[in-house]
Amino acid sequence: MTDAIETFLKSEAFGVVGASEDRSKYGNKVLRCYLQNKKTAIPVNPKVASVEGIATVATVADLPDNVTSISVITPPAVTEKVVEAAIARGITNIWMQPGAESDTAIERCKAAGINVIADHSCVLVVLGYHEH
Repeated sequence: MTDAIETFLKSEAFGVVGASEDRSKYGNKVLRCYLQNKKTAIPVNPKVASVEGIATVATVADLPDNVTSISVITPPAVTEKVVEAAIARGITNIWMQPGAESDTAIERCKAAGINVIADHSCVLVVLGYHEH
């Protein structure tokens, strides 16, 4: 495990940006992966009230203070907006899941001093996700 990933995983709670009600989508699997690993995870989705029985927040700005790490499962153009919101919110760790990466977003993270993981590594693999 890399230092960047170890630092990311030290958060008290994790935001899952792009959380989905659809269990076949990665936005749902990432949330369930945190839960399987006994971690607190807050789904971020402005369109639904809850995912997997957990109340959602509409935006990164609405995440509780104990969230310092977010997983991003969004299209690259959305990821760029998420990064701007995360910088404004004081998020210190961002993990862009494979497919969410954007060079612009990665550069913004680096410029803002954010610990960014965008090397095609997947939280599902690192934490050992399994379907039930």
